[in-house]
Amino acid sequence: MAHNVVITGASAGIGRATAALFGQRGANVTLLARGAAGLDGAARDVEAGGGNALPIPTDVADFSAVQGAADQAEAAFGPIDTWINVAFTSVFAPLRDISPAEFRRVTEVSYLGYVHGTMAALAKMLPRDRGAIVQVGSALSQRAIPLQSAYCGAKHAINGFTESVRCELLHEGSRVRITLVQMPAVNTPQFSWVLSRLPRLPQPVPPIYQPELAARAVAYAAAHPGRKQYWVGDSTAITLVAQKFIAPLLDRYLGQTGYDSQQTDQDASGQRPDNLWRPVDDVPGSDHGAHGGFDDRSHGRSPQVWFSRHRVAGGTAALALGVGALGALATRRRPW
Repeated sequence: MAHNVVITGASAGIGRATAALFGQRGANVTLLARGAAGLDGAARDVEAGGGNALPIPTDVADFSAVQGAADQAEAAFGPIDTWINVAFTSVFAPLRDISPAEFRRVTEVSYLGYVHGTMAALAKMLPRDRGAIVQVGSALSQRAIPLQSAYCGAKHAINGFTESVRCELLHEGSRVRITLVQMPAVNTPQFSWVLSRLPRLPQPVPPIYQPELAARAVAYAAAHPGRKQYWVGDSTAITLVAQKFIAPLLDRYLGQTGYDSQQTDQDASGQRPDNLWRPVDDVPGSDHGAHGGFDDRSHGRSPQVWFSRHRVAGGTAALALGVGALGALATRRRPW
């Protein structure tokens, strides 16, 4: 019997790559996103791999729309086995340059979208006492960086929300599982359409990884949801271990380097379309696919992903990476 999967944010980036991967595995994939062109492209990817696709235009900030999409998914394919929350939006700017309405919008999509997806999934899964929910998180959910206060706040909130729900499921003795996958910088189209008020074009903080690497980690977590969380990429392991031991040093380091590392050398001249309030892929021919504009600088593999799946080896490797990061920061010329 085919696996039934729902993916939010499925029109581009990690969500798009994950949808294509599940399609290659013959799954029935319900695709939720706002942009019509991206959804149509994602549906083609799923069907080209041998799966079945159901694209549903959905703004995850609207709970009734998410709930309705869950109903449509089950009407088309039967009980939902896996629900994957990916959808987000962001603003690249210092807090002083973000309006309250913009901050609220990021929170409604990037945090409450996960809440809505989890609520809709649990409403279907709990009565059957089975199913898995995967939250696609970020290293920035535990180590925030400048210029992304709204996004980092939402990702931190997802951690707390997910921990609370996990405890409730354990209390109830439920066989429904919920897990987190903490991502590194990924080469997705978001950097082409994110609302940015930076003087230069935005970029992911190197090292950068390809969305297919992230998709494989998500699929593994969906098949093994008993773990609290998975880390993807060497940079994620380094960041999270360093945050545990040298957080004040990281504050100073990121205060000095965090602005330049999130911008390319290219001036951001003129107005760019952004997807904060409406999708940029809502007209035919505007499908952006899974990849952003950093293919020549992105890694398709990471040894750390293997370590993340093996607790003892993974813990030892993470500690070694963290110690290495501590040594690198300690020997770096101090700007303070």
